[in-house]
Amino acid sequence: MSPEHATTLARYNQWQNDNLYTACGSLSDGERKKERGLFFGSIHGTLNHLLLADKIWLGRFKSEPFRVTGLDQELFSEFEALKSARKETDQSIIDWTAAQTETSLAADLHYRTVDNPTDRCCPLWLAATHLFNHQTHHRGQITTALSQLDIDYGITDLIYLPQLVNEAM
Repeated sequence: MSPEHATTLARYNQWQNDNLYTACGSLSDGERKKERGLFFGSIHGTLNHLLLADKIWLGRFKSEPFRVTGLDQELFSEFEALKSARKETDQSIIDWTAAQTETSLAADLHYRTVDNPTDRCCPLWLAATHLFNHQTHHRGQITTALSQLDIDYGITDLIYLPQLVNEAM
């Protein structure tokens, strides 16, 4: 993963989260929190998990640990607070990727897992790839739930990332 690739994925992540939160904003709080059989139960629970996981990984990347009680910990019960924290975190991810170099991404990241505390090590580029892949995985669950509710969440194809389309023209 090059620094440019990381920044492109961070921008994609921000774009997709903006679209997803707009679509989810059309739901009532009860509909967002309704059990839907997703890994983290509801749309709200899954949005919360995504933010939590991103904060954990970003904390590891920046050597600023984000302490949690579990991967299902609710950070925010109110949608607007969750949305605001999501926007801040997405910008932090973009800022972090913009500061990376080939050398920094090739360095080893040492960390400890949350659920079954184990010491782990992998190249930073692999951990960053995991962060973006994890986001896509859970956003896919949410977009499925939104599709079942006939809610349009927009285009999800990376190739249509507005910055890429604008740069190609």
